[in-house]
Amino acid sequence: MTEDLNFVQRARREKLDQLVARGIAPFAYHFDRSQKTSDAVSSVGEDVEEGPRVHLAGRLVAWRAHGKTAFAHLADESGRIQLYFRKDALGDDSWSALELLDIGDVIGVAGPLFRTRTREVTVRIESYTVLAKSLRPLPLGKEEVVDGQLVRHSGFADPEQRSRQRYADLAVHPEVRALFRARTRMITAMRSFFDARDYLEVETPILQPQYGGAAAKPFVTQHNALDMTLYLRIADELYLKKLIVGGLDRVYEIGHDFRNEGIDRTHNPEFTMLEFYQAYADYMDMLELVEAVVVEAGRAIAKDPALREKVPALQRPFARIKWVDSLNAALGTDVMAQDDAWLRAAAREHGVAGVDKLGRGKLLDELFQVHVERRLHDPTFVLDYPVELSPLAKPKRGNPALTERFELFAKGKEVANAFSELNDPIDQRARFELQARWRAAGDEEQPGVDEDYLRAMEYGMPPTGGCGIGVDRLFMYLTDTHNIRDVILFPTLRPEER
Repeated sequence: MTEDLNFVQRARREKLDQLVARGIAPFAYHFDRSQKTSDAVSSVGEDVEEGPRVHLAGRLVAWRAHGKTAFAHLADESGRIQLYFRKDALGDDSWSALELLDIGDVIGVAGPLFRTRTREVTVRIESYTVLAKSLRPLPLGKEEVVDGQLVRHSGFADPEQRSRQRYADLAVHPEVRALFRARTRMITAMRSFFDARDYLEVETPILQPQYGGAAAKPFVTQHNALDMTLYLRIADELYLKKLIVGGLDRVYEIGHDFRNEGIDRTHNPEFTMLEFYQAYADYMDMLELVEAVVVEAGRAIAKDPALREKVPALQRPFARIKWVDSLNAALGTDVMAQDDAWLRAAAREHGVAGVDKLGRGKLLDELFQVHVERRLHDPTFVLDYPVELSPLAKPKRGNPALTERFELFAKGKEVANAFSELNDPIDQRARFELQARWRAAGDEEQPGVDEDYLRAMEYGMPPTGGCGIGVDRLFMYLTDTHNIRDVILFPTLRPEER
């Protein structure tokens, strides 16, 4: 192992050995921190020269020595503060041990606050404690003051490495920490939104004996004790609707779904979904809720001044278009009157792969993506999908060739999907069996017949509105982020080459 270390890493390990030889523990158990650095800085008024004594902890991110004095900066999650070391205040042993510290080391410090001649709030160090020796240098980059403002030049710019080593990305980029704090605030706001409307948050199985609720290829695993095949869920939908049957009239879940599909700017195999269902409601009730919760999510993110300008101006009501009308207009023909051969030829013309194995519903979906979906920039509801695309939605009142379904698109990508949920078990069985035939014909994304869900429906499911919102994609839209892996702390990546 030692021979694989570079010069800097070997030097740091040598310093580690020297700390141990001096009786200084390089990896501490505990430090009694009095406050965060931002609180310490704000505790000293502009016209105050001396402040209280503090105990602070964080990483060393800058260091400059001047004979028998030294200045440094200590950073934590809230910000940074200047440190002032003096040999006569520390004593010979503690002063000489400073040479064993490196940028990136985690230390604790104690001492009073004061303002320097440049008016910077600083800790006059009386003592310090090594809390964790950094054996690998962080890619902190360089800093300079330009027109009175601190400008950071990242030493960690490669997007893949930043995603792969999120811990380092967070450590050196305060703006990334701010982004993920904003994501948590958004999810908290969404929870509060539904809690205030008498929805019950629930948890449903991730490992399922029968996947369903969407058209997607699942991840497959084996349960050894039960000797059975299980699937990581591709959607929460069917279990949540079973709860509606059971008398829980308003339920929601925020959790991870898994789809064994390609990875690109808007797809990660593991992603976060919000799904919510309400008895005695329909898809237009869901539309009003989606508009309201998206606006509320935007407000939560905008509480961070650094992100406020990125949040788009969300004006209700959002735009609304019809699925069939918009595709007919794009193609100049009555799409629903065309046979499968025509749809297959049109899809092949636009580069859709594997068209010979796709069912009619998937062909329609691919054409809509090419001609309509990708061109929807502002938040837009697309209403009333063909029945071939919506095996779990109720027929459109007055037009059974369509369903009561909408999707919300923004910047060309799906953000939400909602139905007036199908509650006729006979109709549902027929649609499941159609999906099963498509699966037998080669469409691996189609689930089979879920007998347990049909049994639940046969007990009687009230009229229900249901919706799913892609949390990652919504956050991408609201923060003007262009790659899904930048909003997931640990996205799925290829194995690292060594």
